[in-house]
Amino acid sequence: MNKKPTKINLTSDDSLFEKSLNLQKYIEDLSSQSINLSDKFSFTWAGKSSAIKSVLIPSKLTLNPKPEESIKWDESENLFIEGDNLEVLKLLQKAYFEKVKMIYIDPPYNTGHDFVYNDNFSSPLDNYLKQTGQKNEDGESITTNKETNGRYHSDWLSMMYPRLKLAWNLLSEDGVIFASIDDNEVHHLRMVMDEIFGEENFIGQFVVNSTPNARDYGHIGKMHEYIVFYSKNNEEAQTEMLLDEERTFKYKDQLGEFNIHPLYNSNVAFGPHNRKNLYYPFYVNPNKNKNDDFFEISLDKRDGFIEVYPPISQKGDAQFVWRWGKDKSLKNLNKEIVGYKVDSDFRIVQKMRGTEKIIRSLLLEKKYSSRQGTAEIEKIFGKKIFSFPKPVSLIQDLIRVGTDTDSLVLDFFSGSGATAHAILKQNQEDGGSRKFICIQLPEKLNETSEGFKAGYKTISDIAKERIRRVINGYGDNPQPINFGFKVFALGESNYPENAFVFNPEKSSEENQRAFITYLDKAKQSQLFDKENDISIIYENIVKEGLSLNSKVEKISICKNNVYQVTDGEQQLLICLENKLEPETVNKLTSKSHKDKLFICLERALDDTMAANLALNLDLKTI
Repeated sequence: MNKKPTKINLTSDDSLFEKSLNLQKYIEDLSSQSINLSDKFSFTWAGKSSAIKSVLIPSKLTLNPKPEESIKWDESENLFIEGDNLEVLKLLQKAYFEKVKMIYIDPPYNTGHDFVYNDNFSSPLDNYLKQTGQKNEDGESITTNKETNGRYHSDWLSMMYPRLKLAWNLLSEDGVIFASIDDNEVHHLRMVMDEIFGEENFIGQFVVNSTPNARDYGHIGKMHEYIVFYSKNNEEAQTEMLLDEERTFKYKDQLGEFNIHPLYNSNVAFGPHNRKNLYYPFYVNPNKNKNDDFFEISLDKRDGFIEVYPPISQKGDAQFVWRWGKDKSLKNLNKEIVGYKVDSDFRIVQKMRGTEKIIRSLLLEKKYSSRQGTAEIEKIFGKKIFSFPKPVSLIQDLIRVGTDTDSLVLDFFSGSGATAHAILKQNQEDGGSRKFICIQLPEKLNETSEGFKAGYKTISDIAKERIRRVINGYGDNPQPINFGFKVFALGESNYPENAFVFNPEKSSEENQRAFITYLDKAKQSQLFDKENDISIIYENIVKEGLSLNSKVEKISICKNNVYQVTDGEQQLLICLENKLEPETVNKLTSKSHKDKLFICLERALDDTMAANLALNLDLKTI
């Protein structure tokens, strides 16, 4: 029996899309809508069920490559994607599932005049074109979410929920997310993130001194914002502590500087006299580890181990307080999180070497002022073309906390590109190779704004130019850096089927007839031309779940030109020519191409060719 080629479903790839999602969790979410929760704590709002369902609707759009707007297209793995982040996040699901180490977002604060995300799940393309001014809707493309709107908070939550849900999918098990917010929605953001990420994965909430001189809000001078901090999985999360630049080290040995851990005695408010369950000894193996200068430590009594109560001084002894509690301490000892050294006098010595890092309050840091962010933009462009972006120093500190030197960082409310700037700068400072994916809606600038007067039409235009200037160097003493970035733009699918919108007011038979008429007019064959090849290649890269940083090469296989796409061990071959030659088919059916994925036009094959290729390759036809 001949094996038949797979016909690509050009409207969507629902099954593959859904595999990258936690379907069971979504089913539970949907089921919970019909349960009587009157006696249970719950968080809901008008439109929540639609927001939840929208996560499972695959995007019908695509990402078009823009090499002409990029720097080092063939080398860089940094991505800037221009488009509605909801659709882009959906398109990234398969290729970047659980690959992002850190997410930072600075979403709209819902102040009543900055809300541009007006989702229409039934017609995402038409909605996207209207929002970005590519289509007119009564001459207005930007939506203001006024407080007089009865769904003021609901609209904001319905916008945030699906984006955070999709972002959760992309975050690695050891990853973390930071979200900036102000008083208007901080309480709601905490609740929706508790639901998506889990209340147990809430790490903390920073208070950021964003306006040291305060803004007059009536009754109070407002000078702070917040950053909420969650992990994907607190048991797996890996973070670094911020360097405390003011800490001094009192002791020094052959390994470097260190401090003895602070100890407590019965004269202080909390001690063994009233916190007995928090005070206990360490048990130490008196024989040094051969591989380093540390002794083995246990919290349980073990044969040959010595019970140690480290002395503060020669005048008296005190026990160490372990703030996690003994059960959690025991659990984490096995993960080598304890990080304590025992010296030759069996004093417990914290591993506070020169690389010691410690969380500090962001409230006290005036360098995080939004005015500082504005000054950075002015230095880059020579004028104030964007108001109150986040300062690079703030995001850099979050990067130090949430990443390794080779981590992938995502920002899907990219604004003026501060996160990309911070990553490039941090890599330059510590020799790291972190990569970024930054997503920004091409929101139109007001024609009276300085940015528009300077020649930029959208916020994403400013962000792209900022990244270019950071890479190429700027100011009186430009300092170029050896990085690049790729630009992609969200756009209409190359396949006309994906752009057809069913009319809910018509019957299914009427919609089916309209669809057939639409296809006849579309004349799909005319879409596959030489100028459009690369966009079609990248649409298939996204569809098959390969990275946007895949290597794309144009090669010849006998008499046909073929695009060879390589992403690590994954490889994809695509031929968009109208006829596949017999010699090419013979070559593709050889052992060297066995079981590779091959995509070509359906009309390029006769039945015999299709059968032979399907027996030897993973064949899909368009």
